[in-house]
Amino acid sequence: MGLLKGGPKHGYEIKRLIKEVIQTFTYLDAESIYYPLRVMEQKGYIAKEVSRSGRRPEKYIYHVSAKGEQRFDELINKNFLSIKRPFFNIDLSLYFLPYVSGRLAKRRLSARLNLLKMVENGLKKVTEKQIRTKAPSHLLSILKHNLDLIRAEIKFTESLITAEFKK
Repeated sequence: MGLLKGGPKHGYEIKRLIKEVIQTFTYLDAESIYYPLRVMEQKGYIAKEVSRSGRRPEKYIYHVSAKGEQRFDELINKNFLSIKRPFFNIDLSLYFLPYVSGRLAKRRLSARLNLLKMVENGLKKVTEKQIRTKAPSHLLSILKHNLDLIRAEIKFTESLITAEFKK
């Protein structure tokens, strides 16, 4: 619904926005976009109009309904106040760290550190490009938040390697 707040869109356009924008900061499966659209339509949150251009197949253009506007407001307000502990995959490995050879753990943590630094560099480049193209401030806030998180993870991983493997 949030993507439709910016104006009516067809399914392919919604799918493209999910892949190009939303998936840069959260995981959302864009493969099966039409099923959720159908469910939201059945619940009255969105409506669709059919358009056809010449002999081309029908296209469905979706927009948020009044009921959908209310539901969006409920969901976004709930999300602003939702504070859940972040889940980091590394925590599971750290729990079982005593059962892994020190050499292997150090190699894996060093490899993780390299990956984190690659992600940081990628985020920096995306952020710089968005600043140059004068992206909306809400998108820049998301990128800054993600950069802060990745930098914290880099710092943690570096300190873990140093603390665990002083030799």
